[in-house]
Amino acid sequence: MRTKLTLTICVLSFYLGFSQNIQIKGTVYDANTNDPLPGVSIILKGTSKGTTTDFDGLFTLDNITPGSTLVFSYIGFKTKEVVINNQQSLSVALEEDLQSLDEVVVIGYGTQTKKEITGAVSVVGSETIEKLNPVRVEQALQGQVAGVNITSQSGSPGSASTISIRGITTNGDSRPLILVDGIVIEDLSTINPSDIESVNVLKDATAGIYGVRAANGVILISTKSGRKNTALKFDVDMYTGVQETSREIPVLNATEYALLANEAFAAGGDDLPFPNVNSLGRGTNWQDEVFRTAPMSNLNVSMTGGTEKSTYSAGISYLDQDGIVGGSASNFNRLTGRINYSLDFLKNFTFNASGLYALTHKNNLSENALGSVLFNALNMAPTLGVRDENGDYTLAEGLGNEVINPLAQIANNYNNTQVDKIGGALGLKYNFLEHFNIETRYQFNYSEVQGKSFAPVAFYGSGKVFNVDRNNVTESKDIYRDYTWDNFLTYENSINDIHNFKALLGMSVFKTTGEFSSFTGYDIPDNSYSNASIYNASDVVDNYRNGGNTFDTRLLSYFTRLQYDYDGKYLISGVLRRDGSSKFGPANKFGYFPSVSVGWVLTEENFLNESSTLNFMKLRGSYGIIGNDRIPDFRFVSLLNGEGTYVIDNELVFGTAAGALANPEIKWERQKTFDVGLDAKLFSNTIDLTFDYFQKRTEDLLVVSQVSGVLGAGAPGSSPPIINAGIVENKGFEFQIGYSKSFSDDFKFNMSYNFTTLENEVLFVNSDNGFIPGGSFGVGQDPPARMEVGQPIGYFYGLETDGIFQTQAEVDAHADQTNAAPGDLRFVDQNGDGIIDPDDRTYIGDPLPDVTMGLNIGFTYKKFDFTSYLFASIGNDIVRNYERNQSLTNKSVYYLDRWTGTGSTSEFPRVTTAANSNIQFSDFYVEDGSYLRMQNIQLGYSLSPDDLRGIGLNKLRLYLAVNNAFTLTDYKGYDPSASSGAPIGGGIDQGFYPVPRVYMIGINAKF
Repeated sequence: MRTKLTLTICVLSFYLGFSQNIQIKGTVYDANTNDPLPGVSIILKGTSKGTTTDFDGLFTLDNITPGSTLVFSYIGFKTKEVVINNQQSLSVALEEDLQSLDEVVVIGYGTQTKKEITGAVSVVGSETIEKLNPVRVEQALQGQVAGVNITSQSGSPGSASTISIRGITTNGDSRPLILVDGIVIEDLSTINPSDIESVNVLKDATAGIYGVRAANGVILISTKSGRKNTALKFDVDMYTGVQETSREIPVLNATEYALLANEAFAAGGDDLPFPNVNSLGRGTNWQDEVFRTAPMSNLNVSMTGGTEKSTYSAGISYLDQDGIVGGSASNFNRLTGRINYSLDFLKNFTFNASGLYALTHKNNLSENALGSVLFNALNMAPTLGVRDENGDYTLAEGLGNEVINPLAQIANNYNNTQVDKIGGALGLKYNFLEHFNIETRYQFNYSEVQGKSFAPVAFYGSGKVFNVDRNNVTESKDIYRDYTWDNFLTYENSINDIHNFKALLGMSVFKTTGEFSSFTGYDIPDNSYSNASIYNASDVVDNYRNGGNTFDTRLLSYFTRLQYDYDGKYLISGVLRRDGSSKFGPANKFGYFPSVSVGWVLTEENFLNESSTLNFMKLRGSYGIIGNDRIPDFRFVSLLNGEGTYVIDNELVFGTAAGALANPEIKWERQKTFDVGLDAKLFSNTIDLTFDYFQKRTEDLLVVSQVSGVLGAGAPGSSPPIINAGIVENKGFEFQIGYSKSFSDDFKFNMSYNFTTLENEVLFVNSDNGFIPGGSFGVGQDPPARMEVGQPIGYFYGLETDGIFQTQAEVDAHADQTNAAPGDLRFVDQNGDGIIDPDDRTYIGDPLPDVTMGLNIGFTYKKFDFTSYLFASIGNDIVRNYERNQSLTNKSVYYLDRWTGTGSTSEFPRVTTAANSNIQFSDFYVEDGSYLRMQNIQLGYSLSPDDLRGIGLNKLRLYLAVNNAFTLTDYKGYDPSASSGAPIGGGIDQGFYPVPRVYMIGINAKF
């Protein structure tokens, strides 16, 4: 009896225990996109039991005991553990592991995992770009990547930015090489940021694998692609918003202006221009008249998918943006399309294809120049109305030859540019003999740039340089073509899982050509834009009648790269590239450019691999030489492309003459780059650290020499020769730290901070006077910027002030300063010769920042997400050059604090119509351009997959965002972040078009 009872209890216990095991069904999806993830590994923790998700991200597991743990893992995503508590249905979201050491990074003609990288490479992912919603790609890099500085050339729609990687290394073309899916891109306005999967920035000598075009760094852009064995998915991103100016410069109202003008005229001994100021009031605020609240909108639709042997993706987008100055008169719109396709069509064969198409149209207003719209808005008299009593635009009489009514200027502006561009890449890869593969790639671009400008007959006031007595139209069409053909062989092998080898041997051919045409026609019927065509003109002039309307540049390169690592601990990579350029003569056509980089993964060593605090640490270093040939074509020979004008039979006959002076000895500009860095991950990979010290020294700088006028370099179409005559050095530190942690399934937090220091110095300039000038200030003054030994490139060179003369006794005791009087700026006699003259000019500022910083903060709480991005630039100076300084032009309100008598101020000089030296270029016009900007604030709300079930959507996110929310700065101008981008002469503000503040509402949907 006892035996039967015991047996019954055992059977019952077994039955009850078995009956507690349950079946688990569920779905695994991407937390960012809500797309199902096929092939996810699911393991019952502590056992070998498990399964994988199917094509739709579904899985089933039987006989799971409550209280056990399932481990979900997938390449490129963070591993996740889920405890089973009697639930029979699971919905598991996996997050992308953007910091994973196994993440694959594009490095040039290949890929590496983050752990293997021995160079200075930074990555910006699609999630960051989506949160920023930039109009142009480069705006997404500002503050995200240490060592990369972005300065806006203008805030007008579609305007370009200047990208500098680790300083300015040349006084010529300093743009980095940019590739989109292997296609070389010069104009980033044709790329839709929403299409981008990742941006990789190569900052050190490892960029040398790309050769001559990589001297200023390389930016590799990968667009979104499909995954194998995934269903067709659609993404829709759209936003709309309004823009406004982020700043107006405070200027005098009509009463203040009249009182100040009366004071100036009285001080100069002239009659008062405004004997009765009581009725003037506030007058016209010309900035309010030209600034607009401007709309913008963007729609992007893309699709991705894949079969067992192929992947595909495509997208189309449309952007429409009016300008905050002039509204639709400065509109920019962009239509883009792209396609990516990959197919494993035979055993060991892979075919890849990608294509880009862009159509952009931009209306152009005059900006950042003497006489631009904002320049006129600042200097126009507030006592004048927009229109006179007849309803016509008011004439700007008495305000100098350059200042005109800005509303009339906008109304008479007909200037637009259309760019039609297509680019593509085809590639074929074949794997053979187990360790080898051979690949060929062909890339091409074709662009047509059509411009049309019409200048109607217009009268803006007496003596104005912008008056048009004879209307004219100019039509241009420029065609650009280029292709690149790369072929390379790769060998990859591992011996005993310890010795890992990879070798690359390749060649590259590049050719780019251009054809330009431009014609100007006069006397358009009815003075009407609708008739504006050279076919309606009375006479037409060929603007390229003397030639110079073509170019043809070619490169031939051979390269090899060897990579080796020992047991994942010791890493080394070496590159040798031989580049040949058509821009140099036969003796100097080819150059050899080697580079080497090494790495040591300390956490693979026994003394660190058990550390609970330090999860990963790698030391790395690199050194290399990269060539640069970015100069005009054929400057090593003499060409007949100058302008020759002759009088034959009392008529002008246009012919040709010798062009730019030749120099057959010009050779490669060579950049020597050194970098040492450290990468580390701490505290369960929640903290990510990167540190770099870099030094870039550019030798044999290609510069335009200073020559005697008797050589004819000043003749039309001619110029001095290009010579190798300079050395520039950039050095500094980069530091980046990131923190990311999931405190619970409901709350996740991330933060990153980076800073870069930069010291730029010119070490050598071979010219008769020891410097190269550049830039412009005022009217008729010497160039205010220089490239000179011992100074940063493009530093500001002018007079140094020492306060303001308070008394005549101070004037008498000072060095002889022309027309000086109490209330005038007091200049420092630098050479002590007792005379203030051009020889007393000195260093008075530097447009390059000493430090740049970025701070990014974000978190998610349940269905809400928040992000903010800040950027700071410290130590850069800006020249204030938007003040015309005529007797009756308007002034900023700071002149209310002018000198009015002894002891009144030492900051602003007196106002007077009498001759004085106050308008001479000096540090009075140089300001600290340091700033802190909140680049983006965004708040989003996402519906969960459960909320969307049944309506056909995988993801729906709504968000509100503000771009350029605020800027903290002491600079008095519109925008401290703006620059012309010129290495010599940048940072001179002639009324920069400010980057707008944008309020947006948007939707991200996936289905």
